[in-house]
Amino acid sequence: MKNLSVLINAALLSSTIAIASLPVQAALPQSVNGQNMPSLAPMLEHVTPGVVLISVRGTHEVKQRVPDAFKFFFGNPRQGQGQQERQFRGLGSGVIIDADKGYIVTNSHVINDADEIQITLKDGRQLEAKKIGGDEASDIALLQIEADGLVEVKVADSDSLRVGDFAVAIGSPFGLGQTVTSGIVSALGRSGLNIENYEDFIQTDAAINSGNSGGALINLRGELIGINTAILGPNGGNVGIGFAIPSNMVQNLVNQIIEFGEVRRGVLGVAGRSVNSEIAKAMELEVNQGGFVEQVTPDSAADEAGIRAGDVITKVNGKMIKTFNELRGKIGSIGAGKTVKITVIRKDGKEKEYDVTLKKSEAANIEAASLHRMLDGAKLENNNQGNGITVAEIAENSPAASIGLRKGDVINGINRQRINNVGELRSYLNDHKGVFALNILRNNSSLFLMIR
Repeated sequence: MKNLSVLINAALLSSTIAIASLPVQAALPQSVNGQNMPSLAPMLEHVTPGVVLISVRGTHEVKQRVPDAFKFFFGNPRQGQGQQERQFRGLGSGVIIDADKGYIVTNSHVINDADEIQITLKDGRQLEAKKIGGDEASDIALLQIEADGLVEVKVADSDSLRVGDFAVAIGSPFGLGQTVTSGIVSALGRSGLNIENYEDFIQTDAAINSGNSGGALINLRGELIGINTAILGPNGGNVGIGFAIPSNMVQNLVNQIIEFGEVRRGVLGVAGRSVNSEIAKAMELEVNQGGFVEQVTPDSAADEAGIRAGDVITKVNGKMIKTFNELRGKIGSIGAGKTVKITVIRKDGKEKEYDVTLKKSEAANIEAASLHRMLDGAKLENNNQGNGITVAEIAENSPAASIGLRKGDVINGINRQRINNVGELRSYLNDHKGVFALNILRNNSSLFLMIR
């Protein structure tokens, strides 16, 4: 047995030497039998410059429990709470959606409370970004940079996606640098996960990890189908279940931020729950999926269109919905004043379609500081008549208060040019430099306020 072992070892050694002496190939063949090897590289070479690394720095307040003996020194003694500012740093990803204007879309949670936002392009350039606006309820934010030679990612129609379509995720997980992973669309219309307030997620098994937030989910044509936002994993790592905000939802929200400086969320005016087998049986419904309408708000968009309590909403703009949360997510990304086609099934089994013009939510949140630093502290709302911008609130001792802006003022011009809404004001400020004269209407009197 010992001699046999020696012979076997000698044979293995000679085989190893023989293998090691073979010439090493410089590269794998580009084609086999005259056919090119499949690769995503050509597509990715065009797309990856449009995905950026986002680095943020800032401070946020941290509440800490104060021992009873020290409550006297820390504010309200009844609360026993102290406030401490703590610095933080964070990393995420973003996608350039407009190269000419330098617009970058990312997740709101990536840049929340950030004092500094730095963008690193694939070519190594580092640029400061400013926040144009955001929507925490749907976790979308819009940034802007100034640079030449930017590459944008074309936005696809996410409503045309099917389960099983190939998907590629691009981002910077764990700060390692740009990384590409691939998979398929695992599910559509995921909601009820309590990740965000408005949910209508694409689920994918393309590997998504910490730092991928705000990065791109693309199809095999290199088009944006979603913004990566969350993962389902026990320790914050990839287990093959990741979620992305659909590109159509992103585009709807971004367009509103660009035009109005805020998300003017549309409201349908119904309350309800998802249809399941128990509800279908109890209500003698003809369907087992959809959004069951329990209540219609008087004078709401749904009420004026003719939708009734007891209806089951099954489609929005011709696309099937499975749950009430999915309905809420789709409607929540469509702007106020937009008309949507709602398909319902009545208790008698008849299908009806309604053209519903969504009404505006009462909530307004314009990032005035993103327009100009001297407007910081002002809460702005587009005038209902579409002929100016109303100052809804002014924070004391803020830059906006220091220039003389008051609550109730209407900004209707800048440098003698008519301004009808926040979008027009933003465009003017982006295209011009120097000193600006705001045309203000106050108590039927016209005056000018200077900002620089």
